[in-house]
This record gives sequence, structure tokens and C-alpha cells, in this order.
Amino acid sequence: MNRLNLDRRTQIISALVEGNSIRSTERMTDTHRDTIMRLMVEVGTGCAAIHNEQMRNLSCQRIQCDEIWSYVKVKQANIAKGADRTRIGDQWTFVAIDPDTKLVPAYLVGKRTRDNAVAFMGDLSERLSNRVQISSDALRSYVDAVERAFGADVDYGQVVKFYDAEPIGPGRYGPPRVTGQEKTVIAGSPDQRHISTSLVERQNLTMRMSMRRFTRLTNAFSKKVENLLAAVSLHFAHYNFVRVHK
Repeated sequence: MNRLNLDRRTQIISALVEGNSIRSTERMTDTHRDTIMRLMVEVGTGCAAIHNEQMRNLSCQRIQCDEIWSYVKVKQANIAKGADRTRIGDQWTFVAIDPDTKLVPAYLVGKRTRDNAVAFMGDLSERLSNRVQISSDALRSYVDAVERAFGADVDYGQVVKFYDAEPIGPGRYGPPRVTGQEKTVIAGSPDQRHISTSLVERQNLTMRMSMRRFTRLTNAFSKKVENLLAAVSLHFAHYNFVRVHK
């Protein structure tokens, strides 16, 4: 990797942030996949540091939160007995997005646990400079997490969407139609017009299109949790600081 010049490194990282897989990037740049992976981890680690430093004292008025699923090495049902379940199997990326600016001030990769929800909300609260309205789905861990992170200084509401039954046959992989939604005020006085998770759910699509390891119905996945974290950190640094949002 030390022998790669800046142009080659730029070419590799550009391919990765546009959703190309490690092996397709290998073919396009004539660079061994192990070298590409080491570069991604190196740059991703730096991106995480930049995010942590720059995403401070933010004046977001509203935040939408959600989690997106992926997995490391094997799917949860296929984990061997006695294996370390903290590092393989299902992994969730908690994401917070400002629906007005499309900024992502906080994210966290890990298991979908109460402790991680608390850590995620605690990290988000430390990056904001004012009272904020938060919207999330009805994940029960969020209620305690928001209270611990923000106390009484927050307006918080949850939204639950109801969908048609999953279609059977040729259209089964199409998105189900939303048939209704239920909004609940959890804390403070949130504006019910803005209790929504639509923008953060759209962000899930952006992640799946921009990181090959998140693409559904393929054989793309992370083999190490460190690789997943590096890929996510690289994605959000590019998303926040490089991409032009319309």
C-alpha cells in the first residue's frame, strides 16, 4: 500500500464511495484486493476522526433516527456454537439525519441493543448546541436512550408505519405500500407535522447504493467488523463533506 501514489489512492477511494465492491475496484484499478482493503481501513479510520472532530456545536432543529441492518461474516442464524457473537452475525448502523440540511451528525455501528441505543443518543446529544425535536420508530430502547441523553431538554415523538402484506410472486421484492401511520408524543412538545422517519429511511437507500456490503440479495458482506466500521465512516465523511445535496 505504501507504494501507491496519490492518484491511485484517489482512484480506489472514489470507486469505493460510489458503491463498487472490493473485487470490482481491484479489476478497475489493477490493485490487489488486500491492498484496497488496507487502504479503506486506513482512510476510514481517518474519516471517523474527522467526523468526531468536526461534527460539534451543531444547531439542528430536527433529527430523524433509524437503524439499518447488515451482517459480518455469517448471518445470525448460521453462527457456529461457541463463536464470538459480538463480532459476527447481525450488525446494525444507527443513523441520525437532519431532514432540513441532510447532514448526518451521528452514527454508530454495533448490535441492536439498549446499550448501543444509549451510546448513540448520548453521542448525538453531545454534538448539538440547542433543544431539538427527535423522531424515531418505535424501537423500545430509544425511549430510555433519549431520556438519558437529553433529559427534559428535548421534544421527542415516535412514528409507526403500517404496510400492505408482503406480496407473493413476481413483485415480492418490491417495497410494500404504506397503508397508514401512528404518531406518538413521548417527551416535550414535538410538532406532530414533523414527527417522521421518511428522510432517514431514504438515507438507508443511499447507504445501500453507496456501500456494496449493504446491498440486499447479493453475496456482498463484511468479513470483519472493523471493515464494516471503516466503510461506514468513509461513506459518511464523503456524504457530509464531499457530496453536493439537492
